[in-house]
Amino acid sequence: MRRTARLLLSLCVICTLCLGALAEGAVETPAYTVKLKEKGTVYESDSLKYTIDVYLVNGTKCYLSRVWMQDPGKQIRKPTAQWRKALGKAEDLAKKIKGAALVVNGSGYVTKVYPEIPENYPGVSEDYFYTPLGSLTITDGEIFRNLEGVPYYGLTLEADGLHMYVGEDNETVLSHNPTQTWSFYEGCPLILDGKSILNENWDFAQRRAIRTIIAKLDDHTYLLLTATSSHGFSLIEAVDYLIGEYAPEWAYNLDGGPSSALLRRKQGKKTLKLIYGAGQKIVDMMGFVELE
Repeated sequence: MRRTARLLLSLCVICTLCLGALAEGAVETPAYTVKLKEKGTVYESDSLKYTIDVYLVNGTKCYLSRVWMQDPGKQIRKPTAQWRKALGKAEDLAKKIKGAALVVNGSGYVTKVYPEIPENYPGVSEDYFYTPLGSLTITDGEIFRNLEGVPYYGLTLEADGLHMYVGEDNETVLSHNPTQTWSFYEGCPLILDGKSILNENWDFAQRRAIRTIIAKLDDHTYLLLTATSSHGFSLIEAVDYLIGEYAPEWAYNLDGGPSSALLRRKQGKKTLKLIYGAGQKIVDMMGFVELE
């Protein structure tokens, strides 16, 4: 009888351990699938290095660009369209960056039909047409917009590189002497301090779309995730993938959809080539150059 009891106890312990292992395995199983499809472009110089590889993430074709810069504060540029006049084609804007080796689309913007201007923006609608979203707009150190009382959500370029702000007072942002800004919706900051800050109940976060996302890995290295294809990629999927594979310091969703653009210049060549994008007109971009 005692032997039977001991046997039953042993079986219970074994079952408990197995269930625990299964539970632990379930937690560790990623909520995404990744397959390397193509090892792509490699660019390498003393001050700038990048690779562009193609992955299938949850079945969506994604370009993953890893960019290293010796001095990011001096090697990131922002070409823009005419303020409050018109948008520009990605290829034309990218040509404004002398020596650009890699360029992606930038801020979300306002037109007469899309998207809606946020309710907390003061002034009349016409003031915002053909301009970036965001309470603060700076290009080459010049302030084009500073909405009093409207917090800033977006990226800045400062002396040491890119920074992400989440609902920060504009005066605090300006105290860091940014030379450029890129902005989109308030919900576009995705990851902060390695953890998700995405509101998963936000309709825009759940929607599948073509995406351009930038993430910071360290003071010199950034990732650019360009998610393509007809069914696209949700921000929820993007956050799971980036945290699971790269654990970035922060990540931010730039403009996407038909505005997405990815251009690169091969080593030793002079001309940028569009490797992804529909030729949609946009308001600004983000470019990477060698250190002068």
